[in-house]
Amino acid sequence: MSRVYPFDDAGTARAVIGDDGTLTEWNEGAVRLLGHPADAVLGRPAAKLLAGGAPAPAAPPGPRWEGTLGLRHRDGRTVSVWLLAHRRPPHDGGPGDWLVVTPLAGTEPPAAADPLAEAGLIQSPCAIAVYDDRLRLRRMNEAMAAVVGLPEERVRGLRIAEIGGKPQSEELERDLLRVLTSGRPLDVQTFLRTGGEDRAHAWLARMAPVRDRAGRVRGVSMAAHDITDNHRARQRLQLVNEASVRIGTTLDVTRTAQELADVCVPALADFVTIDLLDPQDGGAEAPARITTPVRLRRIAQRSVLPGVPETGIGPGQTEQYPEASPQADALTTGRTIAVPAAPGAVGRGPARPGAGGTPVRESGVHCALSVPIQARGLTLGVAVLYRHRRPEAFTPDDVLLAEEITARAAVCIDNARRYSRERETALALQRSLLPRSLPHTAALEACSRYLPAARAGVGGDWFDVIPLSGMRVAMVVGDVVGHGIRASATMGRLRTAVRTLADIDLAPDELLTHLDDLVLRLSDESGTASAGEAGSPGELGATCLYAVYDPVSRRCALARAGHPPPVVLEPGGAPRALDLPAGPPLGLGGLPFESAEVELPEGTVLALYTDGLVWSRERDPETSREMLHAALGAYAGSLDETCDRVLHTLLPYGGAPDDVALLLARTRGLPASQVATWDIPADPALVAPIRKQVVEQLSDWALSEATFTTELVVSELVTNAIRYGSHPIRLRLIHDANTLTCEVSDASHTAPHLRRAKVFDEGGRGLLLVAQLTQRWGSRHTAEGKTIWAELPLFEQDR
Repeated sequence: MSRVYPFDDAGTARAVIGDDGTLTEWNEGAVRLLGHPADAVLGRPAAKLLAGGAPAPAAPPGPRWEGTLGLRHRDGRTVSVWLLAHRRPPHDGGPGDWLVVTPLAGTEPPAAADPLAEAGLIQSPCAIAVYDDRLRLRRMNEAMAAVVGLPEERVRGLRIAEIGGKPQSEELERDLLRVLTSGRPLDVQTFLRTGGEDRAHAWLARMAPVRDRAGRVRGVSMAAHDITDNHRARQRLQLVNEASVRIGTTLDVTRTAQELADVCVPALADFVTIDLLDPQDGGAEAPARITTPVRLRRIAQRSVLPGVPETGIGPGQTEQYPEASPQADALTTGRTIAVPAAPGAVGRGPARPGAGGTPVRESGVHCALSVPIQARGLTLGVAVLYRHRRPEAFTPDDVLLAEEITARAAVCIDNARRYSRERETALALQRSLLPRSLPHTAALEACSRYLPAARAGVGGDWFDVIPLSGMRVAMVVGDVVGHGIRASATMGRLRTAVRTLADIDLAPDELLTHLDDLVLRLSDESGTASAGEAGSPGELGATCLYAVYDPVSRRCALARAGHPPPVVLEPGGAPRALDLPAGPPLGLGGLPFESAEVELPEGTVLALYTDGLVWSRERDPETSREMLHAALGAYAGSLDETCDRVLHTLLPYGGAPDDVALLLARTRGLPASQVATWDIPADPALVAPIRKQVVEQLSDWALSEATFTTELVVSELVTNAIRYGSHPIRLRLIHDANTLTCEVSDASHTAPHLRRAKVFDEGGRGLLLVAQLTQRWGSRHTAEGKTIWAELPLFEQDR
């Protein structure tokens, strides 16, 4: 008995025949019809029931068969029976079979006084059927007979589940039962292929109780309305709405193209390919005119079959399409090319076996659409939609729908392409402005990382390590507000300014003051250039941290302008943030900057970073700082591994929301044995003994080859300090593996300058001589006065 049919089921003779031809089900109605008990026929060939040994009818090509057969009764006579057979596919792991039914009861038409006969509208163009109180068909009009594909006299007395033989028919029978028991009408929508249709349609079934004159429910009437056009219109509108939501979620060309393919399969096609033209050299726009043959790159594809077996071309591979191919036609004409369901019509172009894939022409494709991907007057590529599992060909409405979805996706793809091009340009500019490698100095070992923002793109973060005089080294990390090429260009100007200001040995707070003035000037220039543009105030902003480390004294001077403080990890200690005066961000103007000086033991790790490393929407800044300290606390001697650990710990999967600059530096110290200092008396006659002491020191350092040059430089610098400087005067030699530095300090703030002496001048050639003999020279101001310094390169023979 059916799960939804509570009545006696003996009014139908029903049998089930397996694929092997044996009977697997035999109900009481079949016993009544032919007299054979169930145990006598179950498990035996159904052909044994045919009268006179007639051959069994051939298996029909479709899912349903109906006809009249002579069957053998138990008493030996032949019974002519009209049979209706439904092919049922495998279900719940079981094999497929055939359901065979014929009506026994209720086959006579209702009497004139029967309320079922009064259900009327038999000649109505609306498909109408009337079922009795046992849900067996009693009447149906010609319109319903056309839908069912069988005349009324053949199916009268059958249930709707027996007439339809599909799961949807059982659902309709359940709804009929609900109307019969409740006495209330019910509207039901379903999508199925009936016996009289060549393809599935959408139906609205309106069910109502049939009552007698006393008001008792005696049956159910059902009117079926074909709403396929409205149903498909709603589906198309829903697909367009879905495309507007699902396509273009990111500014990534590949992902956007894949989203287009995902939307079209299986809603519109069984197999979709997205091929785009390669970018032009130099990032130029796509060509306005396409010439054949054309080479396209597969960006995305999607199939209803796992593994996309329809083609051997994978994403990222290119294919050349000849002039006669639908893809080339769509690109050159700018119109959708529909390939009809003709043998061999589909398959020109990408049909080639490769990588184990099935060629398009061999996968059963019967129709295809080649839709050009166009945006802003440019042709970017082509989307090809194939059908091979779905039997229906593309309709004109399908073409319009494919063009609508592709047009929406084309704008998103073009936006992503333009964004990618601008991002690559900004990234190339950013990389060209950042240091390609950090210098090797005696003061520290450094390692860095820069990561652009995952979505916002390249910004204005930068870092630098700048060698200074006296073996000192400057470290800087900065962040320009905003993203894109403008932020990168501003960053480049600020980095150049920092290197220029660092070269004149300004203190950290003085350097930030000059940098603040520069940002103000840049902001004024930007505001003047965009004065006529709405929403362009022309304001710039930046933050910066500048530090100078001296390996001789092992002290570090730092100042910051609105930037996160650095983190210090001393040997054997725990990471801690340095307590530095915050200072205002660059570009405000008029506010002072303060510097601080700390002593850093040799081997101390100093971490400088931008706020993109610790800023996150998922956690508060304090938690991020704790995570940073924990990552630095796991330092095991490798700065490179520590950089990777910090980024992996703090940045989410898929990239940071803001660009990130990270600079790690491990300090070194120069031992006292590599530094020599002398106090210089005010008498010029005592310069000779000083030179002698310098020669002895160079001999102790095994630098005898540099004696002559060093004597000349020391003599000139010391003599100038005695003549033009103020006491006290001090000479210092600093020696490392590659450089010998001579420094002469005095209490005067007047700095010397290089000049060209005339032919008959007796002096004025000293500093010119120093400049010629040394690698570089200069002066720097100190709190006590000034220092004149000169660096002499040491070659292999000197050591």
